[in-house]
Amino acid sequence: MEDLFWSDFLTIDGQIYNIKVKVGIKRSADFLDKYANRTDDGDLKRELIGVYFNYKNINFDRQKDSNYAEYDRLYNKLTEAEEFHNINIAGFQFRAYFSNVTDEMYLYKNDRPYFKNLTVNFTAKKPARS
Repeated sequence: MEDLFWSDFLTIDGQIYNIKVKVGIKRSADFLDKYANRTDDGDLKRELIGVYFNYKNINFDRQKDSNYAEYDRLYNKLTEAEEFHNINIAGFQFRAYFSNVTDEMYLYKNDRPYFKNLTVNFTAKKPARS
């Protein structure tokens, strides 16, 4: 049976967060054009800017007593007001911005909330290929 989590799979701005990453990450190769137009005869004219590798559905292990502070540290990093971050995911390094950071509270005990299903998307700043 395959391991369903990776501990050192991801670094953000050179920092490792000891919250395991779940399997199910989606990688897309998005093609961005400077222009793409059809001529009257149906031929496509385009100028490709490049191919961007973006990552979606990056999902982390739930918050527990053993990782409570580390989970908060990761959540604070993913929601800080910075335009771009240095990402290393599965050995691929790139600059990206974060979007769609979400999680949900699943427990409240001892006067503190616990969250699960922390998810984020990474969108590349520059093309990986041009």
